[in-house]
Amino acid sequence: MQKPFPSTILYGADYNPEQWPESVWQEDMRLMKVARVNIVTINVFSWALLELAPDEYTFGQLDRIMEMLAEHGIAADLATATATPPTWMSRMYPDMWPVTRDGKRLSYGSRQHYCPNSHDYRRKAGALVRRLAERYREHPALAMWHVNNEYGDHVKACYCDGCAVAFRRWLMARYTWLPELNDAWSTSFWSQRYFDWEDVMPPRLTPAGNNPGQMLDYQRFMSDSLLECYRLEANVLREVTPAIPITTNFIVAFKPVDYFSWARHIDVISFDLYPRNTTPPWENAFRHDLMRSLKNGQPHLVMEQTPGQLNWMEQNPHKRPGRIRLQSLQAVAHGADGVLYFQWRQSQGGAEKFHSAIVPHEGSERGRIFRQAAQPGAELERIAPDVVGSRIRAEVAIVMDWHNWWAVEYLPGPSDRLRYLEQVKRWYAALHGLNVAIDIVAPEHDLSQYRVVIAPLLYMLKAGVAQNLERYVTAGGTLLTTFFSGIVDEHDRVTLGGYPGELRKLLGIYVEEFDPWTEGMSNEVIIADEPLRGKYACDLWGEVVHLEGARALGVFARDYYAHGPALTVNRSGEGRAYYVATQVSDELASKLARMLCQQAGVELLMEVAEGVEVTRRARSDGRKVYFILNHNDSPAPVTLPQGRFTSLLDGLDFSEQLVIAGRDALILLEK
Repeated sequence: MQKPFPSTILYGADYNPEQWPESVWQEDMRLMKVARVNIVTINVFSWALLELAPDEYTFGQLDRIMEMLAEHGIAADLATATATPPTWMSRMYPDMWPVTRDGKRLSYGSRQHYCPNSHDYRRKAGALVRRLAERYREHPALAMWHVNNEYGDHVKACYCDGCAVAFRRWLMARYTWLPELNDAWSTSFWSQRYFDWEDVMPPRLTPAGNNPGQMLDYQRFMSDSLLECYRLEANVLREVTPAIPITTNFIVAFKPVDYFSWARHIDVISFDLYPRNTTPPWENAFRHDLMRSLKNGQPHLVMEQTPGQLNWMEQNPHKRPGRIRLQSLQAVAHGADGVLYFQWRQSQGGAEKFHSAIVPHEGSERGRIFRQAAQPGAELERIAPDVVGSRIRAEVAIVMDWHNWWAVEYLPGPSDRLRYLEQVKRWYAALHGLNVAIDIVAPEHDLSQYRVVIAPLLYMLKAGVAQNLERYVTAGGTLLTTFFSGIVDEHDRVTLGGYPGELRKLLGIYVEEFDPWTEGMSNEVIIADEPLRGKYACDLWGEVVHLEGARALGVFARDYYAHGPALTVNRSGEGRAYYVATQVSDELASKLARMLCQQAGVELLMEVAEGVEVTRRARSDGRKVYFILNHNDSPAPVTLPQGRFTSLLDGLDFSEQLVIAGRDALILLEK
């Protein structure tokens, strides 16, 4: 039986003691106690130290590290070390090296230098993981398994001959026989029909654009190939250590890997968070809400964030004072039950030697970064008994679909300016400004618990999705979708009979034409009635829309579709379905999000100043914990809900109104 999620808020870092003499380790233990570290990720890149030659394993150093952690009461998130094979494997198995789309074979010398479909890589990875699992299965320090590292980060796809063979097997399982594949890929176009499975290849570089169906299936295949690598290791770990939870660190909203399909195979969702200093707070909130939503609200972990400067951006300024604390508390505010950093001690050499760490090159606790990292460590330890295990319950959801993302951005038309994730984030930002809880869900997700659902740019409708949306609206839900939706099926074939395809009846409209705009083109949306009354800028896209039962709330101001519908609403059963035929301004998006929430009865947690973020976690006893985060440099007034509250950080009582300092946070438990 799997162990439950740890009963405290986890706080720690990637720890790489193998980079240091053992004389440094004991000082690390002392400093970790000062910083309130209770877990560290170890062994991420240690394969070369564990297997010196084929089947020649040595675990002495890792044994000492594990014993040291257990002795000091620090848990181990033990990585399987399979993210980077040792150099001798590259010499012995050169077919393991990944191949780019234009036929270049990538060499070793950095990390992640393996093809996910390499039999040799998988065989050796499985053998190493079994050795680790059997050796440490009863170890008191072992709290969690950390499989591989950042799947797909550097090798998002491989196009080698081994992948070609694996792709054919994958296609045979998906389509059964060639005529079905030919139909799905529309191979009658450009004489692309296949007569033998051996003729099917990865979408390597060709004289003109590749087949869109082939490209889409290859992205599905590569996501599944990486998942097979993960599952190979996870299956061994579950066999040998069934009570130990398993994670792998995701990379936020990462296009190559369909995290919704992965999530059911992972016990604890964790991810790496590396925003720029200029990244707005709502965008970090979006990343947390996506990770939390992957397992229906189960607490997640921030596996990596930087305590200071990065080393891989064009320029790498330090985080300004207070940002480390605010970013860490924002994670917990959005449902995380753990915050870790990369890394504990700053490396002396290697490609990441200028990536900041809690312990800098100077080596002590005296510096600003160490002191700022120690503060949230102490605060999370203080609030853990009242917060750990509590959940965020959302009444609003945004639909996000990896397959739609892949399809809409491969188009050889109609516009290279379409960026699916940007559309999702635009509507998230509008909702986040209202301080409502937001889930990010797959289009096939049960939507019945939500009062408002926004599904931006739903270009592709997989089988059953239109029916899922219809059920939701008919039962009383409020749905908003946007331009260029309902266009193709799951094979990227246009749904005939008029746009927006299967959504035409639900939305009560017919889209005669869509008109992608160049950067110099724009228009305006005119709305005559309150609460949206006004004239608003719009850009990127326009459409010629005809009403088929829907009502126009707003119209285009000019061009050949002047006075034509730009914003519509259609009643269906007990609910409403809205359609936005252009990319509206942030102002209109915010007003529209507020109107939808108010009409649907969504609870707005608090009315606060711009730049102040409010979230709420519910405990099992029904009491609520409010997180109030002021992302502004200046103080801001806050009007609390009815009742009395206790600050979990300092024990002070509050009611009615308070003032929160700039770059500060309050965590309040209702009495």
